[in-house]
Amino acid sequence: MVGREVVVNLQKSPASLGKLLLSAENLQVTDDRGVNAVKNVSFQLREGEILGIAGVDGNGQRELADAIAGLRTIKQGKIEYNSEINKDIKIGYIPEDRQKMGLILQFNIGQNLILNNFKKLPFCRRFLLQKQAIKNNAELAMQAFDIRINSEDVQVSQLSGGNQQKVVLARELAGEPSLIIAMQPTRGLDVGATEVVHTKLLAARERGAAILYISTELEEVMAISDRIAVMYKGEFIDILDAQKTTIEEIGLLMGGGKNVN
Repeated sequence: MVGREVVVNLQKSPASLGKLLLSAENLQVTDDRGVNAVKNVSFQLREGEILGIAGVDGNGQRELADAIAGLRTIKQGKIEYNSEINKDIKIGYIPEDRQKMGLILQFNIGQNLILNNFKKLPFCRRFLLQKQAIKNNAELAMQAFDIRINSEDVQVSQLSGGNQQKVVLARELAGEPSLIIAMQPTRGLDVGATEVVHTKLLAARERGAAILYISTELEEVMAISDRIAVMYKGEFIDILDAQKTTIEEIGLLMGGGKNVN
Protein backbone atom coordinates (compact mmCIF):
# COMPACT_ATOMS: atom_id res chain seq x y z
CA MET A 1 0.00 0.00 0.00
CA VAL A 2 2.92 2.36 0.70
CA GLY A 3 5.01 1.08 -2.20
CA ARG A 4 7.66 -0.74 -0.16
CA GLU A 5 8.14 -3.23 2.65
CA VAL A 6 7.18 -1.79 6.04
CA VAL A 7 8.69 -2.86 9.34
CA VAL A 8 5.76 -3.23 11.73
CA ASN A 9 7.62 -4.85 14.63
CA LEU A 10 10.40 -2.59 15.82
CA GLN A 11 13.84 -4.14 15.87
CA LYS A 12 15.79 -2.26 18.49
CA SER A 13 19.06 -3.17 20.13
CA PRO A 14 19.49 -3.19 23.93
CA ALA A 15 20.00 0.24 25.39
CA SER A 16 23.60 1.40 25.71
CA LEU A 17 23.24 4.01 28.42
CA GLY A 18 25.62 6.93 28.65
CA LYS A 19 25.86 9.81 31.06
CA LEU A 20 22.93 11.27 32.93
CA LEU A 21 21.57 13.98 30.64
CA LEU A 22 18.46 15.32 32.35
CA SER A 23 17.14 15.28 35.89
CA ALA A 24 13.67 16.55 36.78
CA GLU A 25 12.71 16.93 40.41
CA ASN A 26 9.26 17.55 41.90
CA LEU A 27 7.95 19.35 38.82
CA GLN A 28 4.70 21.24 39.06
CA VAL A 29 3.37 22.78 35.86
CA THR A 30 0.05 24.55 35.25
CA ASP A 31 -2.11 24.35 32.14
CA ASP A 32 -3.47 27.33 30.18
CA ARG A 33 -6.18 27.83 32.80
CA GLY A 34 -3.69 28.02 35.67
CA VAL A 35 -4.68 24.60 37.02
CA ASN A 36 -1.92 22.20 38.12
CA ALA A 37 -1.55 19.72 35.25
CA VAL A 38 1.78 18.22 36.37
CA LYS A 39 2.15 17.35 40.04
CA ASN A 40 5.47 16.52 41.69
CA VAL A 41 6.91 14.60 38.75
CA SER A 42 10.49 13.39 39.14
CA PHE A 43 12.59 11.34 36.72
CA GLN A 44 16.02 11.00 35.15
CA LEU A 45 16.97 10.45 31.53
CA ARG A 46 20.31 9.17 30.26
CA GLU A 47 22.09 9.29 26.93
CA GLY A 48 21.00 6.48 24.62
CA GLU A 49 17.71 5.92 26.44
CA ILE A 50 14.08 6.24 25.41
CA LEU A 51 11.74 7.02 28.28
CA GLY A 52 8.18 6.45 27.12
CA ILE A 53 5.27 8.17 28.84
CA ALA A 54 2.02 6.23 28.71
CA GLY A 55 -1.32 7.60 29.74
CA VAL A 56 -4.79 8.57 28.64
CA ASP A 57 -4.73 11.87 26.76
CA GLY A 58 -5.17 14.91 28.97
CA ASN A 59 -3.30 13.72 32.06
CA GLY A 60 -0.58 16.36 31.91
CA GLN A 61 1.57 14.96 29.11
CA ARG A 62 1.40 18.09 26.96
CA GLU A 63 2.26 20.41 29.81
CA LEU A 64 5.18 18.22 30.86
CA ALA A 65 6.56 18.11 27.33
CA ASP A 66 6.27 21.89 26.97
CA ALA A 67 8.03 22.42 30.30
CA ILE A 68 10.94 20.12 29.42
CA ALA A 69 11.26 21.90 26.07
CA GLY A 70 11.34 25.29 27.80
CA LEU A 71 8.05 26.42 26.27
CA ARG A 72 6.09 26.51 29.51
CA THR A 73 7.04 27.99 32.87
CA ILE A 74 7.61 25.60 35.76
CA LYS A 75 5.55 26.50 38.82
CA GLN A 76 7.70 24.50 41.20
CA GLY A 77 10.59 22.05 41.10
CA LYS A 78 13.60 22.07 38.82
CA ILE A 79 15.05 20.66 35.63
CA GLU A 80 18.81 20.17 35.46
CA TYR A 81 20.96 19.24 32.47
CA ASN A 82 24.41 17.70 32.66
CA SER A 83 26.72 20.58 31.80
CA GLU A 84 29.62 18.14 31.40
CA ILE A 85 28.00 16.80 28.22
CA ASN A 86 27.34 20.17 26.64
CA LYS A 87 27.01 23.65 28.06
CA ASP A 88 24.06 24.27 25.75
CA ILE A 89 21.95 21.15 25.48
CA LYS A 90 20.35 21.11 22.04
CA ILE A 91 16.71 20.04 22.16
CA GLY A 92 14.62 18.71 19.30
CA TYR A 93 10.87 19.04 19.93
CA ILE A 94 8.27 17.24 17.83
CA PRO A 95 5.02 18.87 18.98
CA GLU A 96 1.65 17.20 19.27
CA ASP A 97 -0.01 19.35 16.60
CA ARG A 98 2.26 19.55 13.56
CA GLN A 99 0.06 22.07 11.76
CA LYS A 100 -0.45 24.55 14.59
CA MET A 101 2.89 24.23 16.39
CA GLY A 102 5.28 22.41 14.08
CA LEU A 103 4.92 24.17 10.76
CA ILE A 104 4.15 27.47 9.07
CA LEU A 105 1.68 26.17 6.53
CA GLN A 106 2.05 28.99 4.01
CA PHE A 107 5.84 28.48 3.90
CA ASN A 108 7.39 25.95 1.58
CA ILE A 109 9.31 22.84 2.59
CA GLY A 110 12.72 24.48 2.38
CA GLN A 111 11.64 27.42 4.54
CA ASN A 112 10.07 25.18 7.19
CA LEU A 113 13.23 23.11 7.41
CA ILE A 114 15.31 26.11 8.52
CA LEU A 115 12.91 27.70 11.02
CA ASN A 116 15.39 27.01 13.83
CA ASN A 117 18.39 28.31 11.90
CA PHE A 118 17.20 30.89 9.40
CA LYS A 119 19.49 33.57 10.87
CA LYS A 120 22.59 31.38 10.71
CA LEU A 121 25.09 30.34 8.07
CA PRO A 122 24.79 28.88 5.51
CA PHE A 123 21.13 29.86 5.23
CA CYS A 124 21.62 33.53 5.95
CA ARG A 125 24.52 35.78 4.99
CA ARG A 126 24.61 39.50 5.69
CA PHE A 127 20.91 39.42 6.63
CA LEU A 128 19.96 37.86 3.28
CA LEU A 129 18.53 34.36 2.91
CA GLN A 130 20.66 32.13 0.73
CA LYS A 131 18.23 30.42 -1.63
CA GLN A 132 20.66 27.85 -2.99
CA ALA A 133 21.74 26.72 0.49
CA ILE A 134 18.11 26.42 1.57
CA LYS A 135 17.31 24.41 -1.57
CA ASN A 136 20.29 22.10 -1.11
CA ASN A 137 19.36 21.48 2.52
CA ALA A 138 15.78 20.70 1.54
CA GLU A 139 16.79 18.26 -1.17
CA LEU A 140 19.02 16.35 1.24
CA ALA A 141 16.28 16.23 3.90
CA MET A 142 13.64 15.13 1.39
CA GLN A 143 15.83 12.22 0.35
CA ALA A 144 16.91 11.24 3.86
CA PHE A 145 13.39 11.35 5.32
CA ASP A 146 11.49 10.04 2.29
CA ILE A 147 9.49 13.24 1.81
CA ARG A 148 7.56 12.34 -1.29
CA ILE A 149 7.14 15.50 -3.31
CA ASN A 150 8.85 16.75 -6.47
CA SER A 151 9.97 20.18 -5.32
CA GLU A 152 11.07 21.91 -2.12
CA ASP A 153 9.07 24.96 -3.26
CA VAL A 154 5.73 23.28 -2.48
CA GLN A 155 3.87 24.82 0.46
CA VAL A 156 3.63 22.40 3.36
CA SER A 157 -0.14 23.02 3.48
CA GLN A 158 -0.33 20.95 0.30
CA LEU A 159 1.48 17.95 1.77
CA SER A 160 -0.08 14.85 3.26
CA GLY A 161 -0.03 14.50 7.03
CA GLY A 162 2.79 11.98 6.78
CA ASN A 163 4.97 14.23 4.67
CA GLN A 164 4.25 17.18 6.96
CA GLN A 165 5.41 15.16 9.94
CA LYS A 166 8.56 14.12 8.09
CA VAL A 167 9.38 17.81 7.52
CA VAL A 168 9.02 18.44 11.28
CA LEU A 169 11.11 15.38 12.05
CA ALA A 170 13.86 16.35 9.59
CA ARG A 171 14.11 19.85 11.05
CA GLU A 172 14.10 18.80 14.71
CA LEU A 173 16.67 16.03 14.21
CA ALA A 174 19.02 18.26 12.19
CA GLY A 175 22.25 18.93 14.03
CA GLU A 176 21.84 15.80 16.16
CA PRO A 177 20.16 17.16 19.31
CA SER A 178 21.16 15.69 22.66
CA LEU A 179 17.54 15.57 23.87
CA ILE A 180 14.52 14.77 21.71
CA ILE A 181 10.96 15.27 22.92
CA ALA A 182 8.47 13.43 20.72
CA MET A 183 4.85 14.25 21.54
CA GLN A 184 2.38 11.96 19.74
CA PRO A 185 4.82 11.73 16.80
CA THR A 186 2.81 9.13 14.83
CA ARG A 187 -0.71 10.41 15.43
CA GLY A 188 -2.72 10.24 12.20
CA LEU A 189 0.12 8.73 10.16
CA ASP A 190 -0.01 5.71 7.87
CA VAL A 191 2.26 2.73 8.46
CA GLY A 192 4.92 4.01 6.07
CA ALA A 193 5.30 7.40 7.73
CA THR A 194 5.14 5.76 11.16
CA GLU A 195 8.05 3.52 10.21
CA VAL A 196 10.14 6.53 9.17
CA VAL A 197 9.46 8.25 12.52
CA HIS A 198 10.39 5.17 14.53
CA THR A 199 13.48 4.38 12.45
CA LYS A 200 14.87 7.91 12.75
CA LEU A 201 14.24 8.09 16.49
CA LEU A 202 15.90 4.73 17.08
CA ALA A 203 18.87 5.90 15.01
CA ALA A 204 19.10 8.98 17.25
CA ARG A 205 19.04 6.69 20.29
CA GLU A 206 21.86 4.64 18.79
CA ARG A 207 24.09 7.72 18.47
CA GLY A 208 23.43 8.58 22.12
CA ALA A 209 20.45 10.94 22.14
CA ALA A 210 18.10 10.88 25.12
CA ILE A 211 14.46 10.66 24.02
CA LEU A 212 11.22 11.44 25.82
CA TYR A 213 8.53 9.60 23.84
CA ILE A 214 4.94 10.50 24.67
CA SER A 215 2.01 8.66 23.11
CA THR A 216 -1.45 7.38 23.95
CA GLU A 217 -0.75 4.31 21.77
CA LEU A 218 0.27 1.83 24.45
CA GLU A 219 1.67 -0.89 22.20
CA GLU A 220 3.78 1.70 20.41
CA VAL A 221 5.17 3.05 23.68
CA MET A 222 6.02 -0.45 24.83
CA ALA A 223 7.75 -1.34 21.56
CA ILE A 224 10.03 1.70 21.32
CA SER A 225 10.78 2.51 24.97
CA ASP A 226 13.50 1.30 27.31
CA ARG A 227 11.57 2.47 30.38
CA ILE A 228 7.94 3.50 30.64
CA ALA A 229 6.50 6.11 33.00
CA VAL A 230 2.77 5.80 33.50
CA MET A 231 1.11 9.20 33.93
CA TYR A 232 -2.25 9.62 35.63
CA LYS A 233 -3.82 12.88 36.77
CA GLY A 234 -0.55 14.74 36.39
CA GLU A 235 1.59 12.27 38.33
CA PHE A 236 3.96 9.45 37.48
CA ILE A 237 2.28 6.42 39.03
CA ASP A 238 5.27 4.19 38.32
CA ILE A 239 8.32 3.89 36.04
CA LEU A 240 8.73 0.39 34.64
CA ASP A 241 11.23 -1.62 32.61
CA ALA A 242 9.65 -1.92 29.15
CA GLN A 243 11.04 -5.44 28.71
CA LYS A 244 9.57 -6.74 31.96
CA THR A 245 6.12 -5.18 32.06
CA THR A 246 2.87 -6.12 30.31
CA ILE A 247 0.08 -4.28 28.53
CA GLU A 248 -2.29 -5.36 31.29
CA GLU A 249 -0.05 -3.96 34.01
CA ILE A 250 0.37 -0.61 32.29
CA GLY A 251 -3.30 -0.44 31.34
CA LEU A 252 -4.26 -0.89 34.99
CA LEU A 253 -1.92 1.93 36.05
CA MET A 254 -3.22 4.22 33.30
CA GLY A 255 -6.67 3.91 34.79
CA GLY A 256 -5.45 4.83 38.29
CA GLY A 257 -4.99 1.28 39.55
CA LYS A 258 -2.06 0.16 41.67
CA ASN A 259 0.82 -2.11 40.81
CA VAL A 260 0.51 -5.21 42.97
CA ASN A 261 4.19 -6.16 42.51
